[in-house]
Amino acid sequence: MKTILGLHQQFSRFDANLTEWGGSLLNLALRFYVGSQFFKAGMIKVGDWATTLALFHDEYKVPVLPPELAAWMGAGGELLFPVLLFAGLFTRQAALGLLAVNVMAVISYPVLFSYDCPAALNDHLYWGLLLLVLAAFGPGRFSVDEVIEEKRAGK
Repeated sequence: MKTILGLHQQFSRFDANLTEWGGSLLNLALRFYVGSQFFKAGMIKVGDWATTLALFHDEYKVPVLPPELAAWMGAGGELLFPVLLFAGLFTRQAALGLLAVNVMAVISYPVLFSYDCPAALNDHLYWGLLLLVLAAFGPGRFSVDEVIEEKRAGK
């Protein structure tokens, strides 16, 4: 019986390590995937600023904010938050920041709801769900947040 309990304990430790490291690898992949989607969008906005401003004036209906401020905030969020995600620095806050950018993009562009092909709206839904996962579970072991936490805990 002791042998069975000993084996169970060894497998449990192995399983816990596999889960911790595997989850961290998955979180790293999620951070890079979703961050790259927003970073590319931000680079496109900055790459043709005149068109970006025209879109925010004419197409995107951002509530409350003037179009110029909305353009700066949108492009800034799409460039800053992914960099934080890539590094795993302030990961939960960056994920929530990108979630806000994502939600604002959907709210501000009602044409997404009228397409015959819902792929664009589905993309925003998937990105939002991935960002919620990152906000809920954090960055995992492969992050600056983890290094800071280990230093703070004295490990």
